[in-house]
Amino acid sequence: MFFPFYDPTMIIVIPFVLFTFYAQFKVKSTFNKYLDVSANKGYTGAEISKDILKRKGLEDVRVEQTSGKLNDHYDPKSKTVRLSSEVYQGRSIASLGVAAHETGHAIQHAVAYTPLTIRHSLFPAANFGSQLGLPIAVFGFIFFKSALLVKLGIILFGAAVLFQIVTLPVEFNASSRAIRLLKTGGYLASDELKPTKKVLKAAALTYVAAALVSVAHLLRLIMMAGMLDDD
Repeated sequence: MFFPFYDPTMIIVIPFVLFTFYAQFKVKSTFNKYLDVSANKGYTGAEISKDILKRKGLEDVRVEQTSGKLNDHYDPKSKTVRLSSEVYQGRSIASLGVAAHETGHAIQHAVAYTPLTIRHSLFPAANFGSQLGLPIAVFGFIFFKSALLVKLGIILFGAAVLFQIVTLPVEFNASSRAIRLLKTGGYLASDELKPTKKVLKAAALTYVAAALVSVAHLLRLIMMAGMLDDD
């Protein structure tokens, strides 16, 4: 028997949650550091994003400015690269790196990059599973002592975990594309590529952390099911 509201499996997740905090700190500190370092050639994030898209023949993809900070993204439904104001208007190494990364996602979409296609197909199930899978399993474990509910939660949450795992190659590939595009397009000087990589690697840590936390939660749920099966 377990005490009400007590979940002994939470200890599995704690180290990865702490790593998530570190990853968030790392991306913010690295981005802010290189946001103050202007690129020598003077391009803005919007200019290089539009120019890359033009060179790739993707003139149906728009580049828009959006509000907020570090919420830059590519919207495949509307084929729009949305850049925060400091990236859209910025001329820094950080701004150009982020702009090229998000433009890399647009290129992935155009060439039907397999992991991105899989990620898009998983999104509905992953969104549903991320909202309901964990609560169903935890409530089933703590309140109802139901192995069936926990196993249902595992199935639902499994889709969210798979989504997080597939996201990793999507993000890594977008970053590697960004560096190649910045280099071959002549948007950055050779000595500016290394700090740009630091910005993109720091951003990638957040996706690694999210995947690890998801896997840790899935392991929790599997342990819960095992505990109830043993009772």
